[in-house]
Amino acid sequence: MAGGEAPVRQRGVELRHVEEEVARVVGVLDVDAVRATYWRQNQFVHLERCLPPSLVEVFLAEVEQVRPAVHRNYVPRVKKGGSVSAFTLASEAPAILALYRAPAWLDVLRRITGQPLGCCPERDPHACALYFYTEPGDHIGFHYDTSYYRGARYTVLVGLIDRSSSRLVCQPFRGQPDREPREIRLATEPGTLVLFNGDTLWHAITPLGEGEERVSLTLEYVTDPSMSRGRRFVSDMKDAIAYFGFRSVFGRRR
Repeated sequence: MAGGEAPVRQRGVELRHVEEEVARVVGVLDVDAVRATYWRQNQFVHLERCLPPSLVEVFLAEVEQVRPAVHRNYVPRVKKGGSVSAFTLASEAPAILALYRAPAWLDVLRRITGQPLGCCPERDPHACALYFYTEPGDHIGFHYDTSYYRGARYTVLVGLIDRSSSRLVCQPFRGQPDREPREIRLATEPGTLVLFNGDTLWHAITPLGEGEERVSLTLEYVTDPSMSRGRRFVSDMKDAIAYFGFRSVFGRRR
């Protein structure tokens, strides 16, 4: 019996570590300055190496834990790469889930955005997911993180592995004739955070080079988690085709 309890104790230690580190990061963050930059850049801000190495290391261990579950896909002119859904992370990556749901983390996101953000429903495979760019040419074309929910959807991208020339390319003022066009190219180094309103930031990931690797975590939050049946079907089909596969999306539903 003692042997069976050890993993539980170990998991408890790791989760407390995540919660403590998140609280510490939030405690020293200049929220007013971050919020000002976020709004000045049309609901988009990035914070280089915001998460400490000790926390990133815990997440990297879980990246390796779920690597065998990566689902690769290729949609011509749209994207190429691998993904691990929230369903897998829920059972295999407790530290990542702890970050996603941490009260201190949610509180600071609400303060920055000025919105009543909450976690996505458990049935959403995009709620928190890992994205693996591991083969030459892996990329994702320009897009918005379109919200199929009745409320707006906000994205937090967390850099975990970035041994690449690939860049996150952001155009925060696209479609605004009264603003000068601006393009920002970011390396998502370990611990770097990018927060944005999914409906306002036009963004892409440039193609991966030979012998390179990039792995990032995305966390999705919504202002209203309700969704019509029609939009749910469209969202599920997109996730099945372009990201996680039909078995992951629809198999878990059954």
